[in-house]
Amino acid sequence: MAKSDSKKNISIVDRGLTIEGSVSCNGQLIIKGAVKGTLKGDDVVIAEDGVMHADATVSVITVGGHFDGTLKAMQKLVVLATGHCQGKIVCNDLTVEPGGILNGEIECK
Repeated sequence: MAKSDSKKNISIVDRGLTIEGSVSCNGQLIIKGAVKGTLKGDDVVIAEDGVMHADATVSVITVGGHFDGTLKAMQKLVVLATGHCQGKIVCNDLTVEPGGILNGEIECK
């Protein structure tokens, strides 16, 4: 029997919610509010209204809002047209859509 992803965990930091400290998550994390501190996760999506000021180590991250800090994307970093990503960034695969902003020290392996 094939393994199904239908039970993938989804966590949401909604608008108006700010989380400060150390965050660790499995599955997908959608940030519509704010996260400050450290983050370890699988698949992180910063929505257009979302803000993250963090030292983050993730597998995949999509930035549609604002990221500022140190980012290690083990697989992929996508900066959407509405996204703004700055800081010290290490990734394996990088995509920046037209209109997306990427500033900082970037190392693609």
